[in-house]
Amino acid sequence: MFGLEALDLARIQFAFTISFHIIFPAITIGLASYLAVLEGLWLKTGQTVYRDLYHFWAKIFAVNFGMGVVSGLVMAYQFGTNWSAFSDFAGSVTGPLLAYEVLTAFFLEAGFLGVMLFGWNRVGPGLHFFSTIMVAVGTLISTFWILASNSWMQTPQGFEIVDGRVIPVDWFAVVFNPSFPYRLAHMATAAFLATAFFVGASAAWHLLRGRNTPAMRKMFSMALWMALLVAPVQAVIGDFHGINTLEHQPAKIAGIEGHWDNSSGEPTPLILFGWPDMEREETRFKVEVPYLGSLILTHSLDKQVPALKEFAKEDRPNSTIIFWSFRIMVAMGMLMILTGLWSLWLRWRGGLFESRAFLYFCLWMGPSGLIAILAGWFTTEIGRQPWVVYGIMRTADGVSAHSAGQLGLTLVLFVVIYFAVFGAGMSYVMRLVRKGPVTGEGDHQHEGGPGTRHTPARPLSAPKEGTHDSDHGGENTEGRA
Repeated sequence: MFGLEALDLARIQFAFTISFHIIFPAITIGLASYLAVLEGLWLKTGQTVYRDLYHFWAKIFAVNFGMGVVSGLVMAYQFGTNWSAFSDFAGSVTGPLLAYEVLTAFFLEAGFLGVMLFGWNRVGPGLHFFSTIMVAVGTLISTFWILASNSWMQTPQGFEIVDGRVIPVDWFAVVFNPSFPYRLAHMATAAFLATAFFVGASAAWHLLRGRNTPAMRKMFSMALWMALLVAPVQAVIGDFHGINTLEHQPAKIAGIEGHWDNSSGEPTPLILFGWPDMEREETRFKVEVPYLGSLILTHSLDKQVPALKEFAKEDRPNSTIIFWSFRIMVAMGMLMILTGLWSLWLRWRGGLFESRAFLYFCLWMGPSGLIAILAGWFTTEIGRQPWVVYGIMRTADGVSAHSAGQLGLTLVLFVVIYFAVFGAGMSYVMRLVRKGPVTGEGDHQHEGGPGTRHTPARPLSAPKEGTHDSDHGGENTEGRA
């Protein structure tokens, strides 16, 4: 298929499915914690705006959760179908880690999700709030185990190889491998930021259309506080992560920097832009800042960063791709920091909700968090190549014995089915976003309260409900305060 070998098609297929999948857990992780905050604030203050926002985002959370589960199952099956040699080699480590994720995180989420979505007036306020917290905790536990498994593939330790298979000898070392703490913090923070900008863009869209309600203002304000406070923290985490990668995966850093040669003996410059040419072994058309590469990565002005020519050609990652994917991620991060600072200035001037230029900017920044996550995953996964378990097993040795024709056919089927199914799901989510939260304002009196039959969060019936459906607005404040 297009001159691609079976290995290339297997990698493309996995990259395609994981790119779709990661969008949904990222939003799910952030929304789960956001819902816990909203319900906690409502219980504390009694302000109906928090209740209305909770019901609105709970529906979007439910749809994302469902799509995340379905897309995740497909990925799990691919380990056995397309990467059976890898599963046979490293399954004694990756298998238990993924099983722990199911036994802890998924069961926790599934156990409390029904109460969270459908128990608003069927259980007491304390139990419902506890259920929301447990779902949020479950998403973070899931992140913990998934990142533990993936990080072990990046920086493996705590194992022995016996009869051609990995045998874990120290589970603590396996889980808490050298890159795990940095990658866990980086991914969790990225999920919170991606959600914040998604929420902020949703509010900006309604504010631009004149729906300047307390719910929209609160939603917009909370999202921008998150951007202001967390985006700079993410930059610091990224710096620590980069230093860790330099220590354990120097070839990846050399590829990210597009840095080829250290023969001059001079400190490493930072190449801002350029085109790494893998055949000519140079970065063409480069624009660089002297010394800055050494300063950022080694925190000194005299040390050098490893160069690509220090590694054998067969051990080099594709610098052309990861050079640019990394810069896209960093660019999104810088724009997030700018958004937070701009919002702070507008708060001080009293025009946060009135500046149409800023509202349009926030609207366009809506997908920035997800773009950054995808670019970051491309960087870390392609930068690990040609290893599926870094330094231990090559990717070419982990693929199943399928023909290029078989993998090409299944790849086409995946593309068609994914765009049809998940495209419809994402379109549905955007319909929910465009509808916006229904508030308790106006002449309509919201029904519901303890002991009243009421189902506040039916995600699949939302578009059919009227603007002031009681299922959206939920209950009066006295019912839960």
